[in-house]
Amino acid sequence: MAGGGFCRLPNGTVVVAVALNRPAGGTGPAGPVRVLVHAANRARALTRLRNLGLRAVYLRGNTQPPTPDEVTAVLHHPDGLLWRTAPPTGQEPRHQELWHPIRALLGPAGYAGPARPAA
Repeated sequence: MAGGGFCRLPNGTVVVAVALNRPAGGTGPAGPVRVLVHAANRARALTRLRNLGLRAVYLRGNTQPPTPDEVTAVLHHPDGLLWRTAPPTGQEPRHQELWHPIRALLGPAGYAGPARPAA
């Protein structure tokens, strides 16, 4: 995993930013993405991602915490879960690309894990 981090907000909630590889079933070109999650605590933020099928999501350290712009973006989104392509390693995280809701990353099934059995 490339990097990630978190910041605690004054109301006690956290915003977690994690760099991940794009899921196999996702849409768009391959490459790393930066995912933002707003949750009550770090464990719940990672659980939200794991419940979407992103099983190998861990936060080790706080090397790349979310920027103030990223915190603002995730707080103003109703789902509290956003993504966009990650900048190349060693470059400033300045983007012209807008943030996307998580369902745009996971594809039409809305789940990144193995195929669900038909009921």
